[in-house]
Amino acid sequence: MIVWLNGAFGAGKTSAARELIDLIPGSTLYDPELIGSTLRLLLPEKRLGEITDYQELPSWRRLVVDTAAALLMETGGPLVTPMALLRQDYRDEIFGALAARGIPVRHVLLRVEETILRERIAHREEVPGDPEASASVRRWCLDHLAAYRAALPWLTRDAHVLDVGGAPPREIAERVAVAVGEGAGACGIVQTPEPTRETLAAGVLLFDERDRVLLVDPTYKPGWEFPGGVVERGEPPTRAALREVAEELGVDLGTGAGLRLLVVDWEPPRPPGFGGLRLLFDGGLLTATDAGRLLLPAAELRGWRFVTEDEASVLLPAERFARLHWALRARAQGKAIDLEAGEPIAAVD
Repeated sequence: MIVWLNGAFGAGKTSAARELIDLIPGSTLYDPELIGSTLRLLLPEKRLGEITDYQELPSWRRLVVDTAAALLMETGGPLVTPMALLRQDYRDEIFGALAARGIPVRHVLLRVEETILRERIAHREEVPGDPEASASVRRWCLDHLAAYRAALPWLTRDAHVLDVGGAPPREIAERVAVAVGEGAGACGIVQTPEPTRETLAAGVLLFDERDRVLLVDPTYKPGWEFPGGVVERGEPPTRAALREVAEELGVDLGTGAGLRLLVVDWEPPRPPGFGGLRLLFDGGLLTATDAGRLLLPAAELRGWRFVTEDEASVLLPAERFARLHWALRARAQGKAIDLEAGEPIAAVD
């Protein structure tokens, strides 16, 4: 288990975490900031110049999960992790990957009023003996208060919130220990096993009366997605598509006789992923009445919406948007398109 202490910079996460490991038997302090510091030493200056925060590095997010799994194998006890995680897509990626490994997370937000945060930051000496470096860190913390404010709506929905105010670290730790002991902060993310080989996946495009396409927002990975999922061993792709739509949306598309194949896309392996074939089917019209009856599994999907192609370009990761782009053209032309890595393998009219 991981107890993830989230919150703004200056909320007292690290101090509370040090106290918390005395209150949770067998626990170990795990600070992913050390991974960021290591990557700063290992990566070329050119790559570091392309980012403003090490959390932007896919390698950091992957190593956070890999290191947590390795530490749990070594220690066997819970990990206490003080780390500000303010981007929801990063939360999805990290917590989803932990869930896929069967590692439960207790997500706790230490909420502090901004006036208290600013006062704490103003008096922090980050680098003893180096006033200029300390001032630089304080500016960085203050600059990130806006990101914290923007993240509060989803953080307060996702995490167990403790209003800690100016409480001392020991008191905060005691409150966290009680909350975690009562099961608070449990992240009910679907545990999708990590693939060990190439996979075949089938998705379905459903459209409203304005010809907008339905997208869903998974809890366990970044970016929006089409309804659908991995085809199980021995399962026909059309049946898998029907099954996934029923499981994810509560929509019964019948026998699937109306499904029409739009694209077949070969997704190349991109470690740690293995790639494979991705199929997209046209599922037809979803009426406003049917859309009003959609039932989402809370552990898997947090929301849905109908979007235009332009709107989808913002919500979907690049490879999924490329697939949608060609699927819409296949739908207009009335014939399927073969893709490799999101690009047609033959000329398209």
